[in-house]
Amino acid sequence: MKIFTYNVNGIRSALTKGLITWMMREKPDVLCLQEIKAQEDQIPVEEFDALGYHCNWFPAEKKGYSGVGILSLQKPDAVYRGMGIDRYDAEGRLIRADFNGLTVVSAYHPSGTTGDERQQFKMEWLEDFFDYAHYLKNERPNLLLAGDYNICHRPIDIHDPVRNANSSGFLPEEREWMEEFLNSGFTDTFRVFNKHPHHYTWWSYRAGSRARNLGWRIDYILSSGNLRNKLLHAWIDPKAVHSDHCPAALELEG
Repeated sequence: MKIFTYNVNGIRSALTKGLITWMMREKPDVLCLQEIKAQEDQIPVEEFDALGYHCNWFPAEKKGYSGVGILSLQKPDAVYRGMGIDRYDAEGRLIRADFNGLTVVSAYHPSGTTGDERQQFKMEWLEDFFDYAHYLKNERPNLLLAGDYNICHRPIDIHDPVRNANSSGFLPEEREWMEEFLNSGFTDTFRVFNKHPHHYTWWSYRAGSRARNLGWRIDYILSSGNLRNKLLHAWIDPKAVHSDHCPAALELEG
């Protein structure tokens, strides 16, 4: 079973850049999307239908902003939109799908790059997401938390940790949150299989950052401890260029 997470920075834009061709090649069983930036009636779902995907979306109330989705070849047993907290759910930041004993979450964590107010919002979200994830893990122990976390965990995950030491996405308090979250019963699946530097999932559009591989690894698939022995392979696909992000992927047994 192959699970992908991909911040597409606009689902309609990604479709014009060959997203369907990429999906035909990779054949994800589950594709978690972030920043769809569209309402449901604006998404040409017939292109996904033609590939056999069941589409579930959770757009933001604000048009052209945020929003998440889960596409799957298997129809989910149940789909839940939001975390049950209005100010997050209005921004379309989380969707969950249950498949037999497996639960997959697609989450778009807030960015704090626009100023102190949004950074505070981000830190509050992280605290509430921590509680949500642990409540969910107790209820659904076979759990994957996929998405754009907008955090680089360690210096190995960012091209210039020194100059970015005070940048949102690499702040000490954000990195401490990630460390605590992982230590509380979740696994960074990519790092199980790859311990090396220079693997990133986002690059600025400025100054040829992607061509020079000056990136950040901020997109993750985290697994609960129950799934640790079912992890077969995890990777990043920087050749997918439908967005300023690239997909992260996990192959899971069963």
